[in-house]
Amino acid sequence: MSLILADVGTAASYGPPYIPTACDGNRREQFPPGNIFVAVNEGLWDNGAACGRRYRVRCVSGINKPCKGGTSIDVKVVDSITCTKSSSCPHTFHMSNEAFAAISRFPHANINIEYI
Repeated sequence: MSLILADVGTAASYGPPYIPTACDGNRREQFPPGNIFVAVNEGLWDNGAACGRRYRVRCVSGINKPCKGGTSIDVKVVDSITCTKSSSCPHTFHMSNEAFAAISRFPHANINIEYI
């Protein structure tokens, strides 16, 4: 029996333009097949050490039951979430539209996630 402990957080979608990114600027080859990628909050960003890191993400809850039946996806970190004083940064991940659509039924939902 193996036990895996996941972290919990929140996610929202974000749309193009996706470049430039904090990881690889304008290089289009940084994006994985299917555009399944994320930007991460300051806590996970770790001064850029998160670039290229991969996470398995699963939607666990949200308003109006947005989750797609326990589906999990593997995402690649390509950017950091940019916050200003006028906009708070409540999310752990900002997910590409394609990544978000893979786990949420609603494109503009705020969802609760597990990730490892």
